[in-house]
Amino acid sequence: MVWAMKKAGVLSILFVVVLLAVAVIAEAQQPGKVPRIGYVDSSTASDSTVRLEAFLREMRKLGWSEGKNIAIEYRYAEGKRDRFPELAAELVRLKVDLIVVEGTGLALAAKSATTTIPIVVTTVGDPVGAGLVASLARPGGNVTGLASLSPELNTKRLEILKDAVSKLTRVGLISSALGVAAEIQLKELRPAALALKLKLEVIDAQPDRKGLESAFETAKQKQVNAVMIQSTRPFSAERKRIVELAGKYRLPAIYAQKEYVDEGGLMSYGTDFIDLYRRAAVYVDKILKGAKPADLPVQQATKFEFVINLKAAKQIGLTIPVRVLERANEVIK
Repeated sequence: MVWAMKKAGVLSILFVVVLLAVAVIAEAQQPGKVPRIGYVDSSTASDSTVRLEAFLREMRKLGWSEGKNIAIEYRYAEGKRDRFPELAAELVRLKVDLIVVEGTGLALAAKSATTTIPIVVTTVGDPVGAGLVASLARPGGNVTGLASLSPELNTKRLEILKDAVSKLTRVGLISSALGVAAEIQLKELRPAALALKLKLEVIDAQPDRKGLESAFETAKQKQVNAVMIQSTRPFSAERKRIVELAGKYRLPAIYAQKEYVDEGGLMSYGTDFIDLYRRAAVYVDKILKGAKPADLPVQQATKFEFVINLKAAKQIGLTIPVRVLERANEVIK
């Protein structure tokens, strides 16, 4: 009887030990927490497709697959700046592990919404000037990523227009006139125009049909010889309409993105944004693996594209000098 009781006690202890061992093994085999990324863009989902796919493709190369070991919360402002704070705050409330943002305005909104969640910027013209980071080499806070050099490239676009359009004296800048990015771009452009002996006419425009039509009418009234389009995502989303208006008013135009030329625009000179989005994935990978944004230097754009569309030039009666054509990375005939 006593022996039977002892045997039962031993068996009970062994049973408990086995259960505990199984529980420990099961817990060890359970997958870890899936990181959740907040992805927020100032434009529309359709306008962001190509860039987003470049980002996701690079993430997959680095071992991160949406729906498997990462989850992504997508938000789009659809060109409405007043939605920036709301979208940033929403991602913070969701307690995402990291936020990927496009543009200066959204980056500032995200930084205001959180000082702890890491923020990776894909395209910001001047992150130091905008107050996003302390310096490129030592960001110092929870923000890091890529600088697209937009202010400096605007000056280069102005020089290209001067070379491409004979007797150019007056240039219209179609501008949203909103936000820190716009202010920084203008700060660079005004002295550049002065140095090139050009009169710069700043023409405010809302990124919609009525606003853009009004802007081009104003440009014609001010007798500008050519136009530049400010580098903003809301304008990019309306690029087809902008290109049509430039043709309608027979105004030579230079753009910040090749996508405008793909729509039939005359010329573009700017950062290779696909490359920036690909490189943004590298930052995300490092941070998800434990790196801190403060320790990851902001990198500048290194790839640029100069594209000319000769068909568009012919339509407005413009002859582009050979010396300008020779500098282009691509000439569409």
